Amino acid sequence: MAVILCAGVCALLTNCGSIGEPLYPALRIPSPVTDLAVVERGPNLVFDFSIAPLTTEGVQLKEIGEVELRAGPSPGNTFNMDEWLKSATRVNVATPDKPGPVQVEFPVASFIGHDIVVAVRVKNPKGRDAGWSALKIVSVEQPIATPADFHVAATAKGVELTWRAEGINEFRIFRKTEQQARPLVLATATESPYVDISAEYGKAYQYIVQGIRGKVESDGAGPATITPIDIFAPEVPSALTASVGLGAVELAWTRNSESDFKEYRVFRSEEGGPFIEITRGLDAPTYSDHTIHSGKHYRYEVSAVDQIGNVSALSAPVEITAP
Repeated sequence: MAVILCAGVCALLTNCGSIGEPLYPALRIPSPVTDLAVVERGPNLVFDFSIAPLTTEGVQLKEIGEVELRAGPSPGNTFNMDEWLKSATRVNVATPDKPGPVQVEFPVASFIGHDIVVAVRVKNPKGRDAGWSALKIVSVEQPIATPADFHVAATAKGVELTWRAEGINEFRIFRKTEQQARPLVLATATESPYVDISAEYGKAYQYIVQGIRGKVESDGAGPATITPIDIFAPEVPSALTASVGLGAVELAWTRNSESDFKEYRVFRSEEGGPFIEITRGLDAPTYSDHTIHSGKHYRYEVSAVDQIGNVSALSAPVEITAP
C-alpha cells in the first residue's frame, strides 16, 4: 500500500512539473541617461536628453518617479561627486508621463564666466535609480543678443533675409515649408543680407535667424513668414546689335539667364516714327527682319518676358539704314 501511495505522489509531482527558483518582482529601475546634451542659447542653458523606454532589466518602463537634473561649478581640481552635489543647483524638471525626449531651460545668469558640471538621473516611484549620466562640462559665457530688425522680402533672386547684430559674424538660417513639421537648418551666413535662391514663388515659407559665437547661440529671431509672389520682370536684354544681312536686318543680343524666362519681343521704328512690335515668342536671342525697304532708316529695341507675363523694360535701341 505504501509503495502505491509513493508512486501516486510521484506521478502527481511529475504532472505538475519541476520546482524551479522563486521569481522575484521586477525592480523597474529606469536605465541611465546616455544622451545628455547642453547648449547655451540666449539667456538660458538648454538641456536635452532622453528617458529610455526600457528599464535596467529590459522591461518596458511604465512609471517615472522623478528626474533629477543638477548643474554647478566643479569643487576643486579633483572632482568629487559628493562635494559637487552639496553645491550644485537643482534644475526643476516636470516628471514626464512616459519615456522619450526631454528639454529643460535654466537661466545662465548665475553661471556666467564659470565652467559648470551637469548630470541627470531618473528614479522610479520608489526612489531607486541606476546612477547619474555621464558628466557634461560647459563653459558659460556672456549670452548673445537675439538678432534685431529681422525682415524677409521677395526679390527677383529669391527671398531676402535682413537683420542687425553687433559683433557677430556667423548666423544660422532656419526654414520651414508647409510639408515640414519644424524649421530645419537651411544655411549658415556670415552677414546680412542672405538670399534664399531656392525659394519658389507661390509657396509659403517660415524663416528664423540665429547668431552663433563658438558654442554659444542666440535665441532665434522670428519666425518671419512669406509667400513670395513673382512681380519681377526679367533683366533687360543687353548688347543688342544690328547688321546688314541678305535682304534683311540681322539682330542679336545677350541671352537672358532667368530660370522662368519665356520669350523675347522685338520692336521697330521706321524713319523716326513710333516703336511698334513686329514679333514675339522668340526663345533665341536673334532675329532676322526681312520686312525692310532699301534706303530706309530703322531703329530696334527688344524686351524679355517671363512665364507669368512680367515684361522687362526695352533694351537700348540700335539704328541701321537698310541697303
